[in-house]
Amino acid sequence: MKTVMFKKALFTVFFLFSFIGFSQSLPLSKDAKISVLTCGLGNETYSYFGHTGIRVSDPGNNFDVVYNYGTFDFRTPNFVMKFAKGDLQYFATVHSYSDFYNEYTYEKRSIFEQELLIPLDLKQKLFDELNAVLASEDRYYTYKFIDKNCTSMVVDVINKSLGQNVITKKEDTDKTYRSILFPYFDGHFYDQLGTSIIFGTKVDQMGTRIFLPFELKNSLEKTTFKNQPLAGKSKTLLEFTKETPKSWWNNIYTYLFILLFVIFARDKKVDKIYFLILSLIGIFFVIMGFYSFHHELAMNYNVLLFNPLLLVLVLFSIFKNKLWTYRLSLINFVLLVIYFLFLINKAHFFITLPLIVTTGVLLVRTGIRNKRPIPII
Repeated sequence: MKTVMFKKALFTVFFLFSFIGFSQSLPLSKDAKISVLTCGLGNETYSYFGHTGIRVSDPGNNFDVVYNYGTFDFRTPNFVMKFAKGDLQYFATVHSYSDFYNEYTYEKRSIFEQELLIPLDLKQKLFDELNAVLASEDRYYTYKFIDKNCTSMVVDVINKSLGQNVITKKEDTDKTYRSILFPYFDGHFYDQLGTSIIFGTKVDQMGTRIFLPFELKNSLEKTTFKNQPLAGKSKTLLEFTKETPKSWWNNIYTYLFILLFVIFARDKKVDKIYFLILSLIGIFFVIMGFYSFHHELAMNYNVLLFNPLLLVLVLFSIFKNKLWTYRLSLINFVLLVIYFLFLINKAHFFITLPLIVTTGVLLVRTGIRNKRPIPII
């Protein structure tokens, strides 16, 4: 969701040892306010979905800080491999509100605030819980796209402090996670396509958990605690209109152009290269399904389109084995039809359809090229 430069995390150290180290016995003043901050969408990969933080402002004790569960360190050894495998450690940090505000001003991303309308003793309990996490190994957690992220961790810590699951999802529970995620990639076509095909069956489950910042914001507006609203009305602290990026290549037109070229080229080499690329992507999906701890990547039925068997088809075609080239063309076509029927009610059906059509055309063409003529007696 949201990442910050690692050097800013040094603020945590000073804050912990100069102030929070004694927070268990530090009483909040009667003017203390705790609120949930929801930050707008950005155009960097980590910011596509927004961000959630917890603000604690206490004029009586002269501090105003934001707790953040979405920090990671790019300098982590084997960062890319750890992220892909799903064991990259995220961690909680705390920053001054002014730094937080300035950062989002620089990034031109809105900030919305919802004050928690809870009694002082529960504010104290939540404050102590936040600081206890920062001062222990619990500040580190293994990031999970749906189950553990900057938003879900905020939900968990608030519910824990309130002693019950007060905050639950109030809308879109009849939609799948995939359907919920799909619109967030507006203006980032290939990111939308990539996430559509790399995610497996988990994201086709109904989205009953709060895992996105604006889901939490909307749910808080409808959440009650002890027959009273849990949060006040949303206040806009910083407002920007999200600018949808325009790119000459990152759009549906280049996607369709490439696929139309593949179809109308009618070239055996082009067909083989296309099948090779799809098969290698499929092999990558299979490896990631077994290698990665990300449950979202497991059981990926998109391998019926990005089928590793296409690599075998290419090899038989190179060695001019017409019989097995024909048979594999037929097998892959049948699997493609099954994939098409399975995908009809999925959120990524239309974005994947051009690939299905292109693959179907090439498989039929390859089959016709290699089908033995029926002997006439």
